[in-house]
Amino acid sequence: MKRLLKRAIPASLRKRVHEGKRSHMRAAMKRIAGRGIEVGTVIDVGASDGRWAVQAMDYLPACDYLLVEANPHHKPALDRFCAAHPRARYVLAAASDRAGTVRFNADDPFGGKAEPGEGAAALEVDAVRLDDLVTQADGPFAIKLDTHGYEVPILTGAARCLKEASLVIIETYGFRIAPESLLFHEMVALMRDQGFGVADMSDPLWRPGDRMFWQVDLYFQPLTRPEFARATWLPVATGSGVSAPVPAFTSSGQRR
Repeated sequence: MKRLLKRAIPASLRKRVHEGKRSHMRAAMKRIAGRGIEVGTVIDVGASDGRWAVQAMDYLPACDYLLVEANPHHKPALDRFCAAHPRARYVLAAASDRAGTVRFNADDPFGGKAEPGEGAAALEVDAVRLDDLVTQADGPFAIKLDTHGYEVPILTGAARCLKEASLVIIETYGFRIAPESLLFHEMVALMRDQGFGVADMSDPLWRPGDRMFWQVDLYFQPLTRPEFARATWLPVATGSGVSAPVPAFTSSGQRR
């Protein structure tokens, strides 16, 4: 039924409806793009069949797209995706902190994660560092992680990419869903130490039953952006009616 409804509703109308929902990914991407952002390459980690990337292209159109996906289940869909989008390519591997191999839990095609566990559907897959997949000339980067608790090793293997990133989108959690995963506030602190602040959010989820907060996508941008220099709800007006000068901040968020 959902597929029939999706086909019956024009894509342009679906896009407008989603942009009207403040917590939808499309609404967040519209706000991010509306403030101005420079991106040379979008790196989509946990790309599955390209469903996130195809939506992101509406807001970051003049970019190359690198899709990184560990689950071989998605290879046919990724082949079709890249054939339809000449500026896209994919790597069938798990992003990690080192090259080699890693165990990947593939029980759920849309919820797999790299982990040392030996689940029924655990696979040994190639592991790559994001820093080894792109060059400085490919930046600035927008990096999206949908990796279910394996974010820290991926970020460790993307140290250079982070220095050249204008946007980092990370699915964060209210519970420690894996031994090495970070909680919501811990991820915010880690990214703050890397020079990024939270600029937006989308797609919050509450778990069934007790309705406890489960996860949310956070949109991190460099603290050097001018928006982070103002800590007031409304623009600060001076006697001349224009905004007052704002203090400069370092990449770590310290006032100069």
